[in-house]
Amino acid sequence: MTDQTTGAGARTADGPRTGRASKPPRRRRGLRITLGVLLVLLLAGGGTAYWMYQDLDSNIKGVDIDKALGEDRPEKLPTAGQNLLVLGSDSRAGAENKELGGGGGVSGARSDTALVVHIPEGRTEAVAVSIPRDTLVARPECVKSDGSTAASAERVMFNSVYTQVGPACVVKTVEKMSGVRIDHYLEIDFAGFKDLVDAMGGVTVEVEEPIKDDASGLDLTAGTHKLNGTESLAYVRTRHGVGDGSDLGRIGLQQQFLLALLTEIKSQDLLGSPATTYRIASSATKSLTTDEGLASLTSLSEFARSMNGVDPSSMETVMLPVAYDKQDPNRVVAAEPQAGDLWKAIRADGTIPESAKKSPATGG
Repeated sequence: MTDQTTGAGARTADGPRTGRASKPPRRRRGLRITLGVLLVLLLAGGGTAYWMYQDLDSNIKGVDIDKALGEDRPEKLPTAGQNLLVLGSDSRAGAENKELGGGGGVSGARSDTALVVHIPEGRTEAVAVSIPRDTLVARPECVKSDGSTAASAERVMFNSVYTQVGPACVVKTVEKMSGVRIDHYLEIDFAGFKDLVDAMGGVTVEVEEPIKDDASGLDLTAGTHKLNGTESLAYVRTRHGVGDGSDLGRIGLQQQFLLALLTEIKSQDLLGSPATTYRIASSATKSLTTDEGLASLTSLSEFARSMNGVDPSSMETVMLPVAYDKQDPNRVVAAEPQAGDLWKAIRADGTIPESAKKSPATGG
């Protein structure tokens, strides 16, 4: 995979690349990223001894988002439901990560996947909006973790905000571009998936057409494959040979893997095997960073229980409507009026118009 700050996309001025990979899954799967992780935590919290609970609880890292953002935020409306920003971060720091598929010479961590999960008032249905990492956005002025200030900037890649300024600035950027108040933040370290997948004995995926990506090291024939941890990382990192080689095609591939991960978790007898439960829950919690409001096993479990009324059949994931940037065809920008209509519906806790789900950029 290419350096995500430079993010060389595969689409050129001559048009998208040809070639297809596995079909993107139905767009209702994004919320299950969150539910899958919380399911593991809920099972762990109910089935382990107190010392295990304490150990798992100490794994979770917390970020004080509210303190970092201050008062300059969208108003929290009485009927706005709950909004959760879920980031999949891809760390390349350390010798082990550099050896994994797609690591290359890239250092630090980047936000590989971003979902704004909206749970309406009453919590019987949900929608998750995927924000392509190559989207050009206006980054607001933000306070860094060391207390210094990062000036506002125009036309920056969305995934660079995490790398250059940090998670609180990603929340602020999303709030500025959408007008949606983010209630909670949950970050999942993709590198942590290696240990999680290996702890479960692998994850099975269905590949409809061959995928070969020299950058990520992924080489899969069509058919059923059981991936180990290292192979799973290559799968979620790959972008070449999927759709037009841009992030638009990879979004569906990542959702497919995460659904397969949840399916594997549900298929294992976790409650019947405390040792397996603890091993999997330990790997999962080590991969988590949340806002302070969710930074404990108890808080995460309570939040998971509060979503028990959400009907999986009503869950939906849509991609933020984007168009190819006129100055740089390897980048995308929010398409209007579709994007504005999408965010307006979420702010009002209303129904998203079908027209707001259609993206002019079709490279995925």
